[in-house]
Amino acid sequence: MTARANKAVSKAAPEKKSRFNFFVEVVAELRKAHWPTRQEALRLSLLVLAVCVVVGLILGGLDLAFTRLFLLLGG
Repeated sequence: MTARANKAVSKAAPEKKSRFNFFVEVVAELRKAHWPTRQEALRLSLLVLAVCVVVGLILGGLDLAFTRLFLLLGG
């Protein structure tokens, strides 16, 4: 075989997939995922809310403390 013929044989074109196949694969992957129960979702949502409130209070307290400190120093 010639060099040109060898290149043609070694480079096979990738198989063309339909656009519809993408959505079929998406649905298949979503079915593999672990979905939380309603109770787990509620518990985790409340945990996130509690952490946000605690971090907000800490940052608010630090902001208040630094504001008063700079007002005392720079006045």
